Amino acid sequence: MTAQDDTVPAHADDTEQEHAHDPVPDQPHEQPDGPDGPAPDELAFDVDELPGGAAAALEAVLMVADEPIPAVRLATALGLATERVEALLTDLAAEYAGEVDGARPRGFALRHVAGGWRFYSARAHADVVARFVLDGQTARLTHAALETLAVVAYRQPVTRGQVSAVRGVNVDSVVRTLVARGLVAEQGTEPSGAVLYGTTPYFLERLGMTSLDELPPLAPYLPDLEGLDIDGEGLDRRSGGDA
Repeated sequence: MTAQDDTVPAHADDTEQEHAHDPVPDQPHEQPDGPDGPAPDELAFDVDELPGGAAAALEAVLMVADEPIPAVRLATALGLATERVEALLTDLAAEYAGEVDGARPRGFALRHVAGGWRFYSARAHADVVARFVLDGQTARLTHAALETLAVVAYRQPVTRGQVSAVRGVNVDSVVRTLVARGLVAEQGTEPSGAVLYGTTPYFLERLGMTSLDELPPLAPYLPDLEGLDIDGEGLDRRSGGDA
């Protein structure tokens, strides 16, 4: 009896230790995010149940965006399918433009720029916006910087030497300023080793454009550059001069 009494407690302890490591039945397991958005239980709300529904939630997110936001990222934030978010974005853009029955044109627009969506002031109100923004502003680009930026934009990729040939002055410091502001960036080198420069996605974003093909003719804005040559070629057919 003594031998049995000595072994029973030890056997019971072993059994308790084994059960201590067993998983708890029906314990929910955490699910990782999937490629199409957050895990189902991650969002504590349904955007369709918020005031104004999913469209209003989308507007709220876009209102605080300081850069164009891809539809996939917006879909993740709202917990919606990307296809639905893209449809909502298209509908909202049409509504703001007054293209929907009963909708009036707004002073702002929702535009697809540089791979994402963002609010912009409407082009029709550009003059009044410029008057408000530029009045008393001291951080504006100089005329020399604007000319240099125009040469890069319309003739990229281009070296500093080629820009200097167009403008007739050394542009090293101006190019550094444009790079520092994120408007221009290095885009490789020539066989000679000279660095090539081109505009950045931020440049397109600031202009509210999707691609460089949307650049307007240059001559009305910087007529002094019309007809200038780089390597014997016209600046660009968009400059308003002969190519």
